[in-house]
Amino acid sequence: MNRLALWRMGVVGFGSLVVPLDSALNIAFPAITAHFGLPLAGIQWVVIAYVLTYGSLMLGIGRLGDIFGHARVFRAGLAVSAAACLLCALAPSYPLLLACRVLQGVGAALVISCGPALVTAQVPEALRPRALGLYGLMFAAGSVLGPLAGGVLVAAFGWPGVFWFRTPLSLLALLLAWRLPGAPLPARREPFDAPGALLLAAAIGGLLLAVNQARHLGEGGWLAPALILLAGAAAWGFLWRSRRVAHPVLDLSVFRLPGFAALNTAVVLAHMAGFAVLLFVPYHLVGVAGLPTGWGGLVLAVSAMGSMAASLAAGWGTGRVPAALLVRLGVGCTGLGLAAIAFWTGATPLPWMLAALLLHGVGLGLLTVAHAEIVTGSLPRAQRGVAGSLAMMTRTLGVVMAASLLTLVFEQVPGGFQQGFAASLGAAALLCGLALLLLSRR
Repeated sequence: MNRLALWRMGVVGFGSLVVPLDSALNIAFPAITAHFGLPLAGIQWVVIAYVLTYGSLMLGIGRLGDIFGHARVFRAGLAVSAAACLLCALAPSYPLLLACRVLQGVGAALVISCGPALVTAQVPEALRPRALGLYGLMFAAGSVLGPLAGGVLVAAFGWPGVFWFRTPLSLLALLLAWRLPGAPLPARREPFDAPGALLLAAAIGGLLLAVNQARHLGEGGWLAPALILLAGAAAWGFLWRSRRVAHPVLDLSVFRLPGFAALNTAVVLAHMAGFAVLLFVPYHLVGVAGLPTGWGGLVLAVSAMGSMAASLAAGWGTGRVPAALLVRLGVGCTGLGLAAIAFWTGATPLPWMLAALLLHGVGLGLLTVAHAEIVTGSLPRAQRGVAGSLAMMTRTLGVVMAASLLTLVFEQVPGGFQQGFAASLGAAALLCGLALLLLSRR
């Protein structure tokens, strides 16, 4: 891997940081709710508006990248992200902030749907796993840096700081990526199935929002069932159309490959389980273990550091070790880490906590890179944008489902925080067990 290829992959990774650096926002939640006079539950829509947008658009935009050029779509994403982050920082009202978050989600979808395709385009096919490993490392680095930067920015500039700091970063990345080459485009441009992309976006967006609203079913809520019906109808329409157009957004025949559907289902479950750490562990570190907020953030970052190291190791190891084996190893490590965390108490020694978080992070790093390699290798090279988007989609589905369903588990367990914490982390570990069961049938 020569220096020019490393430089180009570094540019793509730097530009992609605009997405994982959104983790800086979490520390600003109290300041945002106070500024706009929101109830605590209202802050969830800052996350939902963003995640639903990029989650529902990624596959369609990945297909756009395959048709019009990954580098072109990536640069458009950086431009949109720069504008959206600045507009979020300047939003004078909460509804306008949410509208700007939707725009930010569009920018994120444009960036990360083509990021994996761009890094793999810089190297020969034999080095593809290493490129994906480096991309995974840089993505995990953003998850480490986000909360650290967020705390400093909120203290210095208030909540707008967690948005506007990404504007100059995005513009610098746009400048560096101006002549970034992508994969060669086919001589004849294929048509883009816009109706199919819209149906797919409606299906994914409806499903994600339905999962978020599932907590209200016991209160007589009607929105979740209505959204499930909408998502089901849109999914049926997408499947019907995909069988009748020559160039669908996603070639569904890939799911007939042995074990491919089971693999992606298992990875969604594993990411759902893995997100339990970000949901519940911060409260344990500060409220139960009694760590200062700054130290709690550093301890929590150990998981992301483990993901960084494992991403690099998976990139170099794939080829020597089968990617499918690395996926199983990643799910197993994630589950063992979660099981260990479920037994934490106020007296748990710090080294034990660090070891459990490190194991959890290593598992997610191995899983993410190995899964991306399998998906990328399963689709034709001309569909790298769709392949990268599909790999990213499993993470998004898992995160949204965790934020809704694991929180519901926590709320239903009587006896206070410690019992809910143990039950939720235990349920997450069981999800990894279910994922391993699915993978054993692959």
